[in-house]
Amino acid sequence: MAIRHFLSLLDLSPQELQGIINRAIELKKAPVNQVFAGKVLAMIFEKASTRTRLSFETGMAQMGGHAIFLSPRDTQLGRGEPIQDSARVISSMVDIVMVRTFAHQNIELFAKHSSVPVINALTDDLHPCQLLADIQTYVEQRGSIKGKKVAWIGDGNNMCQSYINAAKQFDFELRIACPEGFEPSSKMLQANSDRVSMSQDPKIAVSGADLIVTDVWASMGQEQEQKDREQKFADFQVNHNLLDGAAKDALFMHCLPAHRGEEVSEALLEDPKYSVVWSEAENRLHAQKALMEFLLANS
Repeated sequence: MAIRHFLSLLDLSPQELQGIINRAIELKKAPVNQVFAGKVLAMIFEKASTRTRLSFETGMAQMGGHAIFLSPRDTQLGRGEPIQDSARVISSMVDIVMVRTFAHQNIELFAKHSSVPVINALTDDLHPCQLLADIQTYVEQRGSIKGKKVAWIGDGNNMCQSYINAAKQFDFELRIACPEGFEPSSKMLQANSDRVSMSQDPKIAVSGADLIVTDVWASMGQEQEQKDREQKFADFQVNHNLLDGAAKDALFMHCLPAHRGEEVSEALLEDPKYSVVWSEAENRLHAQKALMEFLLANS
């Protein structure tokens, strides 16, 4: 049986992704079991994390397995050992690996030389695990996202690009509003032009939208650009005024951490009528348990 990796939403079929969402909802109702008894997850972090580390480590514990945290300063990866060498060694001793890193090609190289499934827990290009949690949250709150209108407001970053892949895999319309010069991959936009549109006007993107999503204006590694980005993104805050143009039962999501008063107003972030960010955050735990179960069973 071939090794299955999860580096992108495109690594699984739409049917497999939907199965993971359904299973995540089941696991949320009965979170503790022994499915992962004797299994070990290696967690490689080159970027800081709260939700990702907690959700993977707790998920393994709840299902009877064990997780090992690895950072560059504690391993030979941080001292220049080639990625392919580390991949061979690490994967020979564990059952599954998750990697949170900068360059997407690094996780692709790791996966190429790994003998066990590898999960993308965030790269500069994509954040597919967050999309599993987001879709699970929408399904729980509103039912199927198929055919719905989703608005992405802000930077064309890894989350935005993961939403482009999600639009294809979960069959919804995606409207993106970014300041000029901060658009997502033109290649991805072109490949999904049948369901993804771009503008520089948040009101156009949000008009009639069932789900509105944003993220910080400066992601990890871009902190030195914070002040410049604050000026360029000033008209892209998601707030109650902007949501006036959305569907009446619209939801708001944010992968967190949020900069209150910047990309989202504090009033909207705390408004339970729209904001489901806390359920969204918790669902990282359940969606990733379902993902790991799938990969272990199909590799």
